[in-house]
Order: sequence, then C-alpha cells, then structure tokens
Amino acid sequence: MHFKKKLFIVALLLFISLSTGVLGYHFIANYNFIDALYMTVITITTVGFSEVNHLDTNGKLFTIFLIFTSIGIYGYIVTVITEFISNGQLIQQLKTKKMQQKINKLQGHTIICGFGRNGRQAVAKLKNYNKTCVIIENDKELIQEIAALGLKYIKGNATDDAILELAGIKKAANLITTLPSDADNLFVVLSARQYNKKATLISRASKDNSERKLHIAGADNVIMPDRLGGDHMASLVVSPDIIEFVDKLTLDGNCKTNLEEIAVNDLPTEFINKTIRDLDLRRKTGCSIIGYKTVENDYVINPEATMLLVRDTKLIILGRPEQIAKLAEIYN
Repeated sequence: MHFKKKLFIVALLLFISLSTGVLGYHFIANYNFIDALYMTVITITTVGFSEVNHLDTNGKLFTIFLIFTSIGIYGYIVTVITEFISNGQLIQQLKTKKMQQKINKLQGHTIICGFGRNGRQAVAKLKNYNKTCVIIENDKELIQEIAALGLKYIKGNATDDAILELAGIKKAANLITTLPSDADNLFVVLSARQYNKKATLISRASKDNSERKLHIAGADNVIMPDRLGGDHMASLVVSPDIIEFVDKLTLDGNCKTNLEEIAVNDLPTEFINKTIRDLDLRRKTGCSIIGYKTVENDYVINPEATMLLVRDTKLIILGRPEQIAKLAEIYN
C-alpha cells in the first residue's frame, strides 16, 4: 500500500478516535465539549492527568475501551513510520525534494527524455560543453546510475505533462527526446511545444513516416540513428579521411579543435551591421569563420569577408580551445 494512503488511514483513525471520545464523554459522563475533548486527549495520549469529574462505572468502562483502542492506533502508526524509514522512502523523498529545488532554479537548460544509448550520448556531449541538463527517466536502475553520476534528474514518464513541468520545460532552452517509441516521442514534442514555443525540440525517430509527423508536431530537428549509421558507414568507404577528420572535429570530446557557434546579437553593438572583415577575428584570436547562418536559417559555407553581421544571424567558428577562450575574452 502506498505510504500516502497509509498516512490517510492513520489520520482517519485518529479523527475517529477523537470523535468517539468526545461523543462518548459527552453522552456517558455529561461533559461539555471542552471537558470531553480534554478527557479524550489525556486518555488517548496516556499522560496520566486526573479526570475532570468523577466517572461512574459506564464512564470508566468507556475510558478503558478508549485506551485499548488508542494503543492499537499507536501500534499501527509506529508500524507505518518504521516501514517508511526502513524502506528508505524518507531519505528518497528528501533527496527528491532537494533535487527539485535545484531544478526549479534552472533557466535555459536542456531536458533529455530517456537515458538509453542515444540519451547517454547526448548527456556526454552536453557535459563536454558544460551545458546544464535535466534527465527524465522512469527506470529505477538507470535512475541510480544517473544519481551516481551526479546529474540532475526527474523520475517519471516523459509523456506525462506534470513530469515535463517538474523538469522545467517552461524555462528550458532545448529538449531532446530519445524514447524508443516514435509515438511517445511525438507525444513529448506536442506537449513540450505547448508549454514552450521558443525551445529547440530535437527528437529521435526510427520510422521514415514518423519524421514528417514529428516536424508537424513542432520538432525543430528529427534524427534517425539507423539512417545516419548506414550513411556514415558508406561515407567511410567513399571518403574515409574526410569523415574521420570531421568526426574528430565535431564528435570527439578529446579533440584539440573546437567548433563553436556565436550569435551576432551577443557581439558588442559596434560590430552590428559591420562586415566579417571588420570583426578581424583571424588576426585577433586565431579563429576562423567557416560558416554563417542567415536570418532565413540558410547556411553559407566559408562566407565572404564582405558579408554583413546583421541581427538574428550566427557565426560558425573553428579554433583550438585557447583560441576559443580568447575569442570569448575579447568579444564578450
């Protein structure tokens, strides 16, 4: 039986015991309400104070009945509390409350639904880039593993709107759903888009006909691991060196070269509506601009130096860690 249900039964039994005592002393001993309540409390708590007025035989018999009934209730209460503590529920609830308090403070974080193979990879990548994430998982063993890694998590089903709210969907910047069922991923995307119109939603899909549905539901990106895997393996045959280089560049967390994206809106205002040449990135930091994302979400590879840095666009930067760090130091 669930602890909350048992707690409700305890409260109900205490209420019945108090009500029985008050009514009994009122009708059997002719006590008024306050005196009857007083007698009931000192009787069921066995504190040992004397009665308000001398009790007759019926009153004494009723008191004996009330004492034995109270002992039975106390025994049940002790059993419930002991079971609660021995099962570790108290400690777990305290941990859950503390975790929820941490999650409530987050803003602009990433929610990851599911800690399977794809979920683990997503977490590892985000960790490499020091991005804050909250994992939603329902499997007890996986929850223990997540907790051991020191990651923030919510135990529950990601298709439940209440669980998404607990994970902070309204304040999240991104959501990645990697559930094994396309239908579940579709449901998560629909719910998440309702709560947060601006968040970037990324979903896993296993069937071709799910991709279009997920986009309609509100997913910004739909990833099909099986398709990517086959394409990637074929590319290793066609152009192995290029693919291996790109893999190390974008996927290997130990690689000494980083790709970063910078929003033009985050640059100092004096660079807005100036050209890439005016930014003078290569000379000042050693980084190279290899891509430009337009307002229309089109990508320009290796943009010209004369391209304007307008608002709501992004730059794709290539550089070593120390060059990226210098970039952040100069332009932030």
